[in-house]
Amino acid sequence: MKQKSSITVPQGVTQVLLHACCAPCSSAIVEWMLGKGIRPTIFYFNPNIFPREEYEIRKNESKRHAAGLGIEWIDADYDHDAWLRCVRGLEQAPERGPRCEQCFTMRLLAAARQAKSMGIEVFATTLASSRWKSLQQIERAGRTAQEAVPGTLFWAQNWRKGGLQDRRNQLLRQFGFYNQQYCGCEFSIRGDAQMLAHLAKND
Repeated sequence: MKQKSSITVPQGVTQVLLHACCAPCSSAIVEWMLGKGIRPTIFYFNPNIFPREEYEIRKNESKRHAAGLGIEWIDADYDHDAWLRCVRGLEQAPERGPRCEQCFTMRLLAAARQAKSMGIEVFATTLASSRWKSLQQIERAGRTAQEAVPGTLFWAQNWRKGGLQDRRNQLLRQFGFYNQQYCGCEFSIRGDAQMLAHLAKND
């Protein structure tokens, strides 16, 4: 049976600012875009990641991946305190709750602004490749960012489709990427005693 792509490309797009949460999640998406003649610029903005050591590992893996492909990679740097202020009052919210959507909105607003500053109309995010994330929340966050930054267009796409999930797993092994075991923020690992102990030991 022939597999349907399930990926719809915005008309006329040849370049895109791709907000990337990590190298494993971006790998298959970047490969797919390049294969379709779309040039992605990787935008690494993930102030939610905790602790700083974890952030640096994920950042360096993303940078290594982009360098290997010869594509532009932008470091938006790390400001976890600003992220904590952004989600203040939502610390106890469950995963896929309002804290996550607030986090997505903050990061995609930054992506939209970066795209605008570079003259790139379309922006997208690898967040929509994770089965642990709410696609509805991601799309709402992207639309909010699009409306806040006139002249930009959010490419709302389920990046789990078109065989990209399986390809992600293949590329993860091929490149030997570090594969994180939690979303990123301290609240996403609240119930995992083993992970909390590991972070406390290495912080």
